Amino acid sequence: MDTQRGRTNRRRFLLIAGLPLLTVGAGLTYLMWPEPPRRSEVRTDLEPLNRRLGPFLGELTDAHWLGYDIDDTGAGRSVPGPDSRIRVVGVARLPAGGAAAITGTPDHAFAAAGGAPTDLPDALRPYLPAAATWQHSPAFDAYANDRGSAAGQASDGIPTGRYLFDPARDLVHFDVLYLFT
Repeated sequence: MDTQRGRTNRRRFLLIAGLPLLTVGAGLTYLMWPEPPRRSEVRTDLEPLNRRLGPFLGELTDAHWLGYDIDDTGAGRSVPGPDSRIRVVGVARLPAGGAAAITGTPDHAFAAAGGAPTDLPDALRPYLPAAATWQHSPAFDAYANDRGSAAGQASDGIPTGRYLFDPARDLVHFDVLYLFT
């Protein structure tokens, strides 16, 4: 009988002491879990860009970019919706002569873009040269969006983007929206 009472007391102790410890551990894990980068944190890593944009732009270097969910209210963690729209926007350097090679393609009919890119996040403004002469082509945008859809995997989303090039500096400004359904 004493043996049975000892086991019951031990189980009761473990239940009473263990439950608060598990609760505290779960709470600390939640608080310490790293959050994704905020909209204002400029990224410089190249692998995600070269994987998505490299097949039709070439190897990108010296990139400054942001990637974020445009529907995120910034009110903390929430359950994601059935559709996500991720905006990838930034500027990167192309290989030497890369921008001139792309803008020189007659099929794309590039023309002057008429000034600096619009709707640019403030965190990226310091990385776009003020004297850049941007060129744009809706035909290249369509080509890049098709190539991005074909080259990507289903998990990479469906891209819709706009690309501006500065051939004198071998720069590309990209503003791409990926729809994940």
